Amino acid sequence: MVVKNILIIVFALLIPAPTEPKVILFFGDSLTAGYGLTPEEAFPALIEKKCIQNGTPCKAINAGLSGETSAGGLSRIDWILRQPIDVFVLELGANDGLRGLPLDQTEKNLQAIIDRVKAKYPRVKIVIAGMMVPPNMGPEYTMSFRKIYPELARKNNATLIPFLLEDVAGFEKLNLGDGIHPNQDGHKIVAKNVYKILSPLL
Repeated sequence: MVVKNILIIVFALLIPAPTEPKVILFFGDSLTAGYGLTPEEAFPALIEKKCIQNGTPCKAINAGLSGETSAGGLSRIDWILRQPIDVFVLELGANDGLRGLPLDQTEKNLQAIIDRVKAKYPRVKIVIAGMMVPPNMGPEYTMSFRKIYPELARKNNATLIPFLLEDVAGFEKLNLGDGIHPNQDGHKIVAKNVYKILSPLL
């Protein structure tokens, strides 16, 4: 009987404990929300599906809000952080740029969001999605805007997605009629690109 109990304990120890799914919070604007599409077609949901298919249990939380600015994101971040997260993907600032808002304020807001995330969950992994603005904003503004994201990544030891819409922006067949928001096929490409960067963190 003792031997049997010992064997049961040994077998129990050999069986791996179920892995808790990693929680990825995607915090952004209409690009994250999947403007014009269903939530299941937006890239956060596609990444969750890809993770599970590849044997990495994860839960993607889509906290994208159409029209969101960096200031708006800062005002709602505390409410969003009520549940524990493992990875925080920050995708904000594009609407600031399209409105020509002061870049120092955009950078300050994004840094404040990151600070609050770190304060709440010190072990969280931060991912920053780089964005660009159209050249009609002027070369100086356009270049300065683009530099915000790598600088924030460097300061915060965060992982950088150089440009969220790589291989999607500017391609008519991959965007909705407005030429700004990715369509279903566009989101598939965004998901593939972002997953490559996220997978080592998971």
